[in-house]
Amino acid sequence: MAATHVSLPGTTGTNLEFADYSLYSNLSDDELLHLAIERSLADAHSSGSGTENSKTPAALNKPSAAARQTPSRRPQQQQQLQHTEQAACPANPPREKINLENVCSVSHFVTGYGKPMVAYRRYDGSMQVVPEPEEELEPIAKAILEGDVGTVRLMVKQPGCNLLKSNKEGWIPLHEAAYYGQDQCIKILLRAQPGMINQRTSRDQTPLMLAVSRENLACVDILLEKGADPEITNKEKETPLYKACEKENPALVAMLLNHGALVNKSCIQGWTALHESVCRNNVEICEMLMKAGAKVSLPNKYGITPIFVAAQSGKVDALRMLLKNGADLNSQASDGATALYEACKNGHDDIVEFLLSQNADANKAGKTGLLPIHIAAQRGKDGKDLLTFGCTRKNISATKIIAMLIPVTSRARVRRSGISPLHLAAERNRNDIVEVLIEAGFDVNAMLSEDRSMMYEDRRSTALYFAVINNNIEATTMLLEAGANPNLDTFKPLLVALRQGCIQTVTLLVEHGADVNAYIPTHPTSFPASIMFCMKYLSLLKYLMDNGCDALSCFNCVYGSNPHPPIKPRRNPRYDSDETREKTCVLFCEVISTENYSHWSGPIIDVLLDYVGHVKLCARLVEHLDSYHEWQCIKEKAMPPRPLMQLCRLKIRTLLGINRLKKIHKLPVPPRLIKFLNHQEREYEM
Repeated sequence: MAATHVSLPGTTGTNLEFADYSLYSNLSDDELLHLAIERSLADAHSSGSGTENSKTPAALNKPSAAARQTPSRRPQQQQQLQHTEQAACPANPPREKINLENVCSVSHFVTGYGKPMVAYRRYDGSMQVVPEPEEELEPIAKAILEGDVGTVRLMVKQPGCNLLKSNKEGWIPLHEAAYYGQDQCIKILLRAQPGMINQRTSRDQTPLMLAVSRENLACVDILLEKGADPEITNKEKETPLYKACEKENPALVAMLLNHGALVNKSCIQGWTALHESVCRNNVEICEMLMKAGAKVSLPNKYGITPIFVAAQSGKVDALRMLLKNGADLNSQASDGATALYEACKNGHDDIVEFLLSQNADANKAGKTGLLPIHIAAQRGKDGKDLLTFGCTRKNISATKIIAMLIPVTSRARVRRSGISPLHLAAERNRNDIVEVLIEAGFDVNAMLSEDRSMMYEDRRSTALYFAVINNNIEATTMLLEAGANPNLDTFKPLLVALRQGCIQTVTLLVEHGADVNAYIPTHPTSFPASIMFCMKYLSLLKYLMDNGCDALSCFNCVYGSNPHPPIKPRRNPRYDSDETREKTCVLFCEVISTENYSHWSGPIIDVLLDYVGHVKLCARLVEHLDSYHEWQCIKEKAMPPRPLMQLCRLKIRTLLGINRLKKIHKLPVPPRLIKFLNHQEREYEM
């Protein structure tokens, strides 16, 4: 936890960092601040300040962003903290006086309960949070709050009454009356001081804006009749009309439009009143705005038009209304996305169906080059997260969307994009989408374009690779049975499966023609790389040997019986330049001598010896076998001459070939011979 600590009001010299670290060590800074605020409120309540009923309108505003983002504590933490408060905090501790000379910054905020607070940060990094001193209401503001029209009328006539005097939030009595819906008070105030009708608060809120935000129809009507300007915006550049659309209040919208409110004025994000109404699917207000001259294709600062908003949020009624009024069906946002693209992205199958019925272009790509079918294929979560009803519903929608897009999507445009929907579906474990795309005839051997392949460190290219690296056996099976070639990638999928130790995936790949003698072009070795990835899995190693893996190459050492040079640490080729990178061929004895494999070297050599004839162990392999007494029998096994039965077995296997050996059980051969050829004679003897 950071050195900054929070001092609690009323606990002199006490801070959360040193009070009881075992209780507070699992809390974040926001949670510590939240705890300090709650204690401050409890302290203020117990001191009997008696100011609860004297809230200013500022306290009733929405809480600040910081207060809304304060996370709530878990029940166990809350119970634990309650016990701590009872044990560590006295009922009415004396308040710590704040020395402003030691304060480096002061910040004001409102809690989630509407309580104004002030935080004092000292130069030593500590912070004290206390309730902000309540501002006493002016007599006229108090009368407005209570709805005492007679008192307000009398006060306005007094010579010393200043109707333009504002509180610290910039509120004058007219703001109070508009906020609390006191329409009669508004009439009295404007009769006495008509020039203040457009006065703004510190947040640039006019009385009209406050009345609209509180949906006080009578107040809005009076203010508009008295000449309130409906075009004055708040700090977010929102007009009263925009706020009325946000509140979904047709009566307010009608009032503002009848008094000349501009319908196409945009807020700070470029959204107009029509954007807001479309987002809320309020067709009635949308039609009112249209009749008043709202532009259906006006974009916001990101190039998003109302039709784009309707498709994105799944508002089909608003979408129909926009198209009826001339909206461009295939308009694109600044990132190139269309309404159809966004509907596919968000899984709105009803929107997709409607857009396609209106001849939406399914072959318009975004700036990333992806088409709507691509974005629909990659929707959803990993398979392990697809158990809830909500996720299942999304998957059904995505499958339905894919089925609708397939007939209208150009295969040539898909190829031009450099990526197939199969890649994205396999990457996201969308087995249902993989099945639909395969049945539709998408090429299971489609390769990623070079620029897209380079985005991955392993330079993957096929959908099969994505399925294998995700250990997705179902998708792997579907792709292989549909004709996927397991040998197209630079780093073969078989090597990935071997590294993961998944015998089921390895078996699937080998049965469908995966090269058991796969090498890695960027990392040359004197023996197949497939052996290197399964040294810790002897059953996999034996399976590869049974299917034709080259065991003899493991015993080819350039040093032979001579002393071997010390093994140099391998450099990371990512950080080596082409000049310093040593492109030497790695020997089997070097790999098996590494820390990861040295303690497995005896059993590994034992398995390999079953698949070779006369070989001579190099000095380093002999050194490994001599390191354990139990491995002496393996060393003796390698000494020439090899048994005649072993040499005959190798000769027969060579003559039959791997493909015929796989089908040997179908040949008229004695079972004992079959077991012998498959190195299973020990099982037969047992």
